[in-house]
Amino acid sequence: MGGHPSTVIFALGLLALLSGCGQEKAEPKQHARVFVQTVQPTDYAVAVTLTGDIQARVQTDLSFRVGGKIIQRMVDVGDHVSAKQVLAKLDPKDLQSSVDSAQAQVVAEQARVKQTAAAFVRQEKLLPKGYTSRSEYDTAQAALRSSQSALAAAQAQLANAREQLGYTALFAEAPGVITARQAEVGQVVQATVPIFSLAREGERDAVFDVYESLLVEPPADAPITVSLLDNPNIKVQGHVREVTPAVAANTGTVQVKIALEALPAGMHLGSVVSATANGPAKPSIELPWSALTKDLSAPAVWLVDGDGLAQLRKVSVARYLTGKVIISDGLQGGEKVVVAGGQLLHPSMRVEIAQPPDSAQAQGVQP
Repeated sequence: MGGHPSTVIFALGLLALLSGCGQEKAEPKQHARVFVQTVQPTDYAVAVTLTGDIQARVQTDLSFRVGGKIIQRMVDVGDHVSAKQVLAKLDPKDLQSSVDSAQAQVVAEQARVKQTAAAFVRQEKLLPKGYTSRSEYDTAQAALRSSQSALAAAQAQLANAREQLGYTALFAEAPGVITARQAEVGQVVQATVPIFSLAREGERDAVFDVYESLLVEPPADAPITVSLLDNPNIKVQGHVREVTPAVAANTGTVQVKIALEALPAGMHLGSVVSATANGPAKPSIELPWSALTKDLSAPAVWLVDGDGLAQLRKVSVARYLTGKVIISDGLQGGEKVVVAGGQLLHPSMRVEIAQPPDSAQAQGVQP
């Protein structure tokens, strides 16, 4: 009877130990459950929407051909002007003095020609009669020719002075619109310094500043739709007319000019417009945002290899879109990319691929 309690205690301890061992063996090892997407490359063309403005095909800087002080300005920015219309005037006093001086010189030379002509006529009448010498006749003839040459030079100088006086008025060379003004009344300007910028009437271009990376290939000669930014329903067709060969140092862009057809109502010079163009199609892979993670500072995704282990792979992102990303490099067709459940993964971790419920089942479990 005395050994009975010890036997019972030993049996209970052994039972507890065996029970504990049975629980450890029954407890399954947990794996991360993830959703994956088997990727396949598809051709993807980047659509780029650019903003520009309507400009005249021909734009001219207008300047005076002589220097002086501006005393009058007849037009302002935005004004429509016609051909030969006076836009501004310089003070003509100095050039008028040159005209008056040249006029006086012409009158003096005309008097000299009249005097030498009369002297030559006398010598011409006296020479046959023997009342004058041949040398005196030749001298009178030379004086007449010299005075005639001086008169011609004075007349040319007068014409030049009058022409210079005419340059004190600045004219529009063609009909158009004034787009800029660089001088004001009272300002003293030098010859050839731009005073106005004139956008000539006629053909119009839509001008866009485009980053060089978007033009790795020459733009296709296909019609491009240009829309008014404020009202996309107002649009016009055009085609690429010119791409500047040099990159602007301050912006890193090149200028693309699209020749437009006749502008519709509501679209005019200076209007802000937009155009959408597709770049060259390249093999790419489309993934949801949830698939993207990072390896240090580089973008990356989680892959599930053939052994069911998670592997981190760096990728190159070509485009970030709403709800998805376009992968240009780093993945191959047929690879399985984790699109959900990758938050707690680490390299070489064994994962369990879960099958996403179909839409009907998903709707059935919703309350």
